[in-house]
Amino acid sequence: MGETAPPSAAASHPHVNPWIVAVAVMFATFMEVLDTTVVNVSLPHIAGNLSATIDESTWVLTSYLVANAIVLPMTGWLARTFGRKRLLMSSVTGFTISSLLCGIAPNLPLLVIFRLIQGATGGAMQPLSQAVLLEAFPPAERGKAMGFWGLGIVAAPILGPVLGGWLTDTYSWRWVFYINLPVGIVSLIMTKLYVFDPAYLRQETSKVDYWGIGLLALWIGSLQIALDLGQQRDWFSSPFIVTLTVFAVGGVIAFIIREWTTAEPIVDLRVFKDRTYSAGVFLMTTLGFVLYGSLVLLPIMLQTLLGYPSLQAGIAMAPRGMGSMLGMPMVGLLIGKTDSRLMVAFGLILGAITLIWLGQLNLNAGYWDIFWPQFLQGLGLSAIFVPLTTISMDRIAREKMGNATSLFNLMRNLGGSVGIAMTATMLSRQQQAYVNVLGSNVDAYSPASRGAFEAARAGFMARGADITTATQRAYASLFGSVQQQASMVSFVLLFRLLGVIFLLLLPLILLMKRPRGGGGAVAAH
Repeated sequence: MGETAPPSAAASHPHVNPWIVAVAVMFATFMEVLDTTVVNVSLPHIAGNLSATIDESTWVLTSYLVANAIVLPMTGWLARTFGRKRLLMSSVTGFTISSLLCGIAPNLPLLVIFRLIQGATGGAMQPLSQAVLLEAFPPAERGKAMGFWGLGIVAAPILGPVLGGWLTDTYSWRWVFYINLPVGIVSLIMTKLYVFDPAYLRQETSKVDYWGIGLLALWIGSLQIALDLGQQRDWFSSPFIVTLTVFAVGGVIAFIIREWTTAEPIVDLRVFKDRTYSAGVFLMTTLGFVLYGSLVLLPIMLQTLLGYPSLQAGIAMAPRGMGSMLGMPMVGLLIGKTDSRLMVAFGLILGAITLIWLGQLNLNAGYWDIFWPQFLQGLGLSAIFVPLTTISMDRIAREKMGNATSLFNLMRNLGGSVGIAMTATMLSRQQQAYVNVLGSNVDAYSPASRGAFEAARAGFMARGADITTATQRAYASLFGSVQQQASMVSFVLLFRLLGVIFLLLLPLILLMKRPRGGGGAVAAH
């Protein structure tokens, strides 16, 4: 009965240049991914302006990520129920309006509520845009399409802190949200004009999996909040974090059982029966872990140890985005001409080399010591991201594409959340451990320690301090040097660890089947 409208849409679809469709969905994707990181550098300004503490202001980030993660895996079901084009337009509209509301929020509780709405409406954008792109292009062009789409996914988290820092310093933290308004309006107009639902998509069902929705919200919400607040509350020393962890573990087990056994699940987990897709999701999850983990480490190191101001630290992160922007189109052109699995292997090896390279830095590192490993890392990420996406989706049926892309993006985001939480915790604990290790070698019987102490004290006395004050300052200076070196050791060890993780993933590529050059997802185009 519902066959009349979709065929007309489908019939008009071939008349639209797929690159126009790509630009339309790219606006939405870039805007949504940008908002996961653009607010980070503005938190102190938000806290000060709205009379809140820094800890309280972190709910501006947490609320967005929780709502985003809950909606993300439901996207396939929502698209089948309401129509993909209608859902995408509703998401862009909701995201744009909530961005305006965030910008004019008079207090922190309202800002957190508006960020929840922004996260919920933005959650569907990534998988929807990916599914639209995979279908808009013929099989031979899918690599180019994913290369273009990947630019937004990889470049946006890197450009976010730079743009956020500049807008906050130049204008106000409110402009971090206002910047979405023109992008959202353009995306909405282009989606209305150029994006159409395929004929097969509408599969309205009378039954709604309320248990699935509830369990999904329970475990993802609990996990995301635990990851975001765990380090602040000393993890399992906090009853709150323990409770959240129990809810997350119990919720995910109940969710898997429910979705695997019900006839009409909110999230179809049966897609994991495909070995290539499962291996691809695991690789993408780990890629999220390493990408977001290293994205957190490097700016902290630049600011706390190498003396970079926040805006300059953001600019110093740009080479990774430059490498990705150069690499994505190149990889898109190469995909149809070589085995994509070899490209993923090359990307993992190059990514590992660059992370181990960053693991050789010291306190005397200059700009170019940071530039080149990041630039090459951007190239490596391009060689992983685009081929991995096309291989993973190669054998997925068209009707399952929305569901598959939802899970794919969810796991990358969850991998990123775990990566951020784990690297922040390991950094903090390793710094404490290495302060003790290095400090144990600084004593009155060490000639080097004694010489450094005497030189520092003489320097303070030369500036006019009395001997007691100069002695205290020399001790403080010596302890500060120990702390600096301990921090540097912690950073370089974590970079090396992330590099080794990339190398350990190489055997998983053997589990993935060689792509068929188009795949079931678009075979009927």
